[in-house]
Amino acid sequence: MATVMTDVHGRLTVLRNLTDPAPHLGDPLFSNPTLRNFEPRVGFTWDPFKNGRSSINSGFGIFDVLPLPYLFETTEVFSAPFFAFGNATNLSQGSFPNGAFDIVAASDKTFRQAYFDPHPHRNYVMQWNLTLQFEVAKDLDLRVGYVGSRGIHQPFRVEDADIVLPTLTPEGYLWPAPIGSGTRLNNNTGRITALFWEGQSYYHALQVRLKKKLGAGSQIQGSYTWGKSIDTSSGSVVGDEYPNSIFSPLWFDTSVTRGLSDFNIAHNLEISYTWDIGTPKKWTSWFLKNSLGGWQLGGVFEASTGVPFTATFGGDALGLRSTDPGIDVPSLVGGAGCGGLTNSGNPNDYIRTHCFAVPAPTPDIAASCVKVINTDPVTQQAIPDPNTCLNLRGNLGRNTLVGPGLVNLDFSVFKNNYVKRISDSFNVQFRAEFFNIINHTNFSPPLDKRNVFDSTGHPVGDAGLITSTQTPSRQIQFALKLIW
Repeated sequence: MATVMTDVHGRLTVLRNLTDPAPHLGDPLFSNPTLRNFEPRVGFTWDPFKNGRSSINSGFGIFDVLPLPYLFETTEVFSAPFFAFGNATNLSQGSFPNGAFDIVAASDKTFRQAYFDPHPHRNYVMQWNLTLQFEVAKDLDLRVGYVGSRGIHQPFRVEDADIVLPTLTPEGYLWPAPIGSGTRLNNNTGRITALFWEGQSYYHALQVRLKKKLGAGSQIQGSYTWGKSIDTSSGSVVGDEYPNSIFSPLWFDTSVTRGLSDFNIAHNLEISYTWDIGTPKKWTSWFLKNSLGGWQLGGVFEASTGVPFTATFGGDALGLRSTDPGIDVPSLVGGAGCGGLTNSGNPNDYIRTHCFAVPAPTPDIAASCVKVINTDPVTQQAIPDPNTCLNLRGNLGRNTLVGPGLVNLDFSVFKNNYVKRISDSFNVQFRAEFFNIINHTNFSPPLDKRNVFDSTGHPVGDAGLITSTQTPSRQIQFALKLIW
């Protein structure tokens, strides 16, 4: 169990409902969902051949995720009336920052507010596993396992829940036309940072480990994981906890945001080794022992697939009137080469932009749409495009695209120099460490260039351009380490 956080001066503020004209001040912040927590766990180990060389292990457990203060403190600290954090939009050119300050200072209806589900459900995770371990040969162990988990009523963080709500149509969510004409849920506030307990998570993975001892102080080990993590939102402290997140997912329909977790890595291989070369006993001379003996080599190799991300629109194409509107996605279209949505190994054009389009409505929906405005190449006059619809959210799922993978090799050389005159264990160790020794370029996903269309529906010219890497170039460091 856990207590609900409080403040000795009563300076807690929260909206009980998203539409409330003013926040509730003081205790309680929300009702306590932990008073009936119950966490049964069971497991077993079985030696099927009764020879100590193999085992089968399995377990199941329920673990509560407590609503601890870290989930609330950032939102609480910046909320009115105890903190005046305001928003100003539609500023005239040249009026920033004084014009923005004047708007915010003129009315408390621009101030940021907090919303927490007043009656949250119990948040818990069920975890289970089945592991088989065998001694394949002398000093060679193999372990194969399946692990899974299921999260119930997970935190679902939204950076701004005060938006214009859409209408659900057979083709998806449609926002009012013209864009920006809709009414926000609460015109008495600015931004509403919200935390709901409605998230769901799922994880399944195959894990394999092979370990071989090569003598005293030497071994090699390889591990491989093939897994899949799915959730409705990956952020708990803030909405954009990961740089590839959708900042403010649609809180009123979590099924729309169900997809790969922001941290999902489908395949991951790691191989590590340590080789203690040692000093042969036949080397009796001082020079051989101290110059050629005491060397130790090590290394870690990693290869993995990339993290997922979402292609989006720039700006507020839907008309959310939000301070954090980046949720609009395009629609997928068929065509040559659209079986995959990325150009692997191409940092200049990583996203296959020809596989995306502004949503195209049926005639029944088209009447309520805001058409994309194109320009006639001859007359240069603006003309409507009857085949597209800006205020209809596209059908692209969250985290459908996968970024570049990673290949990295780190290498180390140690030289142990024991000083027996001081003590048997006193060691002056020389270390040379090589990070990314093969100098492989590991590109990051094109998160700065993931907008394939701007807010008017026009293609973004540099969409899919990769501007950063996951790892630095080759780096070498030398050091002396004293061990005693």
